Amino acid sequence: MKNRLLRINDRIYMACIWIAGLAVLGVALIIPWGIFARYVLGTGSSWPEPTAILLMLVFTFVGAAASYRAGAHMSVAMVTDRLPPTVRRLVGLFSQLLMATICLFMTLWGTKLCLSTWNQFMSAMPTLRVGITYMPIPIGGLLTLVFVVEKLVLGDQSNRRVVRFDLVEESEGAA
Repeated sequence: MKNRLLRINDRIYMACIWIAGLAVLGVALIIPWGIFARYVLGTGSSWPEPTAILLMLVFTFVGAAASYRAGAHMSVAMVTDRLPPTVRRLVGLFSQLLMATICLFMTLWGTKLCLSTWNQFMSAMPTLRVGITYMPIPIGGLLTLVFVVEKLVLGDQSNRRVVRFDLVEESEGAA
């Protein structure tokens, strides 16, 4: 059961990395187009800036979830590193519970934000609902919550190597 949960979370983690990476790539392609259209073609497009902002939201919240699982998220451990091991574990548990609380807040209130702005449309992109632009907040909160629960239940996975899925499934099928 533990291995199955880890494999599922490995897939979620890899999906987060790919989504965040593609969002950054999208920004890197869209911004130059906006500049080219404005200064070379002489007609500014209205969609590049809001699209780049939306992709940055996706990168920020989905990338933060992946970063959390990888143990690469910002942390200041100067004080906790000097604590006795028992106190360090208690502070770590408290920290994870606070993180879970923040994730629940992001998920619940982010969902309410999406629902309350669902019937509004962006002025720069009239076909795009404002509620959609806020969706990275609850999705990122939920994804991070999954990784917080994983850390609480199964331990820190940041030093575990993520194996290729096709090799894992083939070896399991042969057994």
